[in-house]
Amino acid sequence: MYKKITLKDGLRIITIPQKSTEAVTVLVLVKTGSKYETKEVNGISHFLEHMFFKGTKKRPTQIEVAEALDVVGGVFNAFTGEEFTGYFAKTRSSYLNLAVEWVSDIFFNSIFPKKEMEQERKVIEEEIKMYSDNPMFYAQKLFPQLLYGDQPAGWDIAGTEESLKNITRQRLLSYRKKQYVAKNTIIVIAGNLDHEKGINLAKRYFSKISPTEPLRKPKVIENQTAPALLLSERKTDQAHLCLGVRTFNIFNPKRYALNILGTILGDMMSSRLFTEVRGKRGLAYHISTDIEMNPDTGYLVTYAGVDSKRIDEAIQAILNEYKKTSIEPITLSELKKGKENIKGRTALSLESSDALASFYGSQELLEEKISTPEEFFKEIDKVTREDILNVAREIFKPEKLNLTLVGPFKEKERFQKLLKL
Repeated sequence: MYKKITLKDGLRIITIPQKSTEAVTVLVLVKTGSKYETKEVNGISHFLEHMFFKGTKKRPTQIEVAEALDVVGGVFNAFTGEEFTGYFAKTRSSYLNLAVEWVSDIFFNSIFPKKEMEQERKVIEEEIKMYSDNPMFYAQKLFPQLLYGDQPAGWDIAGTEESLKNITRQRLLSYRKKQYVAKNTIIVIAGNLDHEKGINLAKRYFSKISPTEPLRKPKVIENQTAPALLLSERKTDQAHLCLGVRTFNIFNPKRYALNILGTILGDMMSSRLFTEVRGKRGLAYHISTDIEMNPDTGYLVTYAGVDSKRIDEAIQAILNEYKKTSIEPITLSELKKGKENIKGRTALSLESSDALASFYGSQELLEEKISTPEEFFKEIDKVTREDILNVAREIFKPEKLNLTLVGPFKEKERFQKLLKL
């Protein structure tokens, strides 16, 4: 069973003992990401994350930062999203002290060398180009842009080449000072440990965190009244598409039914879309459906890379499967399969300490409450066929349809006409 405490300054500490492993993960989550940025410095959350590994007062170089964990066989990394930024170290449990100290060192004592900053700016520019040059990733990158447009929810997490030029060292330091504060931060320690030791280490190394109030993100504006399309012409052999609909935020009780619906549609190798689009029609090698839910936004989207000569057929096939779920209830066997698939994959993923830390920490950060795996499974089990039918009828409407398409196409009107249900 996990344990959570909240200190007077607002810092939250969560410990999750896991006796079946020899590993331990220390994860620090900060409630800031691209949704908290201004357009001028879009990408600053991601840039800041990169710079935390460039040297600290104790370990002045990038090599010294890395070697501290390399010498004990530990692993480390970081990530930036729309809602939060995370830093973690994973080691054998006997090196728990080192893992906590190391994460706290980069968190508090990073020195952000100016020379390294200019070097990293170039690295991030290449990262942006890499994803833009890959049509598969680019179609996925365009989808939030289509949904939310010119507001933080629609901007690229990495920023643009133009906005990167505006990010100075002083702006990085100012942003860190405002956002990397106690009320925005959660420390999660999962793996082979006991509660008391984990909590005491977190208190010891994170006691100097700032108690000031963080910045708040702007409200996301959603205003869609008709099907929307974003087309990027590329000379590709294969067409890459994202076709989906706006749905619910993470607080909506319908999210459990939505998760099962997404799984049945396209998140299994025996799913409806995999069977129809790949198995029966041979239109795609890869096709999958994902559910994205945040505190203020949500969508269901199907991604596929298909034969460009048969793109119209592929779009229509996906829409047909969407429509079917809003006309007739799914079968009892599909309902059982969808539920058991979600529960089984969740249970398997939580065998690792880093996944366990993320499972508990992200819930606390985004929802300010935690459901254990068992509690989550109970909510999944409550879902009925009628619940899923009602959700499908609510979300699969023409005015909620969105399509991003990357491929050798110019005729926007051609694809706009296909967006019907």
